Amino acid sequence: MTNDQLSANAIAAGLQTRVLGRRIVYFERVGSTNDVAKQLADAGEPEGTLVIADEQTAGRGRLGRAWIAPPHSSILMSLVLRPALAPHQVGWVTMAVALGACQAIRAETGLAVQIKWPNDLIVRGKKLAGILSEAGIVNDELEYVVVGIGVNVNFNVTAIERIPADATTIADELRQPFPRVRLVQTLLQSIEEYYLRVNENLVPEYSARLSTLNQWVCVQTPAGVEAGMAERVNENGALILRRADGSRIELIAGEVTLIKP
Repeated sequence: MTNDQLSANAIAAGLQTRVLGRRIVYFERVGSTNDVAKQLADAGEPEGTLVIADEQTAGRGRLGRAWIAPPHSSILMSLVLRPALAPHQVGWVTMAVALGACQAIRAETGLAVQIKWPNDLIVRGKKLAGILSEAGIVNDELEYVVVGIGVNVNFNVTAIERIPADATTIADELRQPFPRVRLVQTLLQSIEEYYLRVNENLVPEYSARLSTLNQWVCVQTPAGVEAGMAERVNENGALILRRADGSRIELIAGEVTLIKP
């Protein structure tokens, strides 16, 4: 385990961003960084604020799943974003953040990170990081998007109970601990690079990083299970699935598993 210590001052030192992380709220222990960030956003917190913690007691991922990480081991952070977008365009933010996070981890670690639709980052088919976007909508207008990012960094997956068997960490992949502060800084810088382009068409770049396109998949959605060929991602980041009968369905969220046709 590394002695690398997170703090607002350590992250801010030398941070080269225009918007993201210009204000940093650090907790040694908190329920959920996304919950804190949403409370701040509701109270008028400016865009770019970073909420980051060394431990979450109620961290969560997509589909209501718990996000498990030992204290002082990982990157558990949330960003308050206020994009000039319509509510149906929240997927643009998720794409931008996923691209930035993928680029940052690749640059810092050299790992061949890919995006597993819609917002997991994987290495060798194993989950390294996850992204959870939660929108604040008032009177049919998008007031903010809080984006939570969890990256498994310095722990051994097999030593932690309740960690899924298909998870991995940077330390497990590199066989040595990795400095978290530097990675947080690079994450903020790379995510900002893509976020400042959020009104552009990021679908081609996002699609190029996806591990799931042109493969037969099973998708667990809030409405049930769908199976078929993952054909493409549309302009809003939804997955277009072609069923075995040739019909197509647009999926905006779900858990993807590769299957044999």
